[in-house]
Amino acid sequence: MFIVCIVDDDASVRKSLANLLRSAGYRSRVFASGEEFLALENFDDIACLLLDLKMTGLSGIDVMHALTAQDRKLPVICMSAHWDEATMAESSRYAPIKCLRKPFSGEDLLSAVESALGGAEFLRE
Repeated sequence: MFIVCIVDDDASVRKSLANLLRSAGYRSRVFASGEEFLALENFDDIACLLLDLKMTGLSGIDVMHALTAQDRKLPVICMSAHWDEATMAESSRYAPIKCLRKPFSGEDLLSAVESALGGAEFLRE
């Protein structure tokens, strides 16, 4: 079964996103940091990545850079409350599926996830 990974250093955001995804029929796994996510041994069951750009430790940009350096191609949805031109320009280098400004609606997030998954219904529970 494929999963949606949530990487955010805010526990309440991780919990609410996991609950939203579960209510829509998706399995998810949460990570409190970019370091924790990148420590995974197996990335094969990851359908897409919800990635906070402004975290303590590795930023979302750092995580996308590391994934690119490891030649891991994952659909990424960037999330941040702090969008500026520099952040937008830097994140766009990694071609995220969508960039969402916090706070965003559940509808916007689910729409972005469906875009990332290409509407693949088989990924739902």
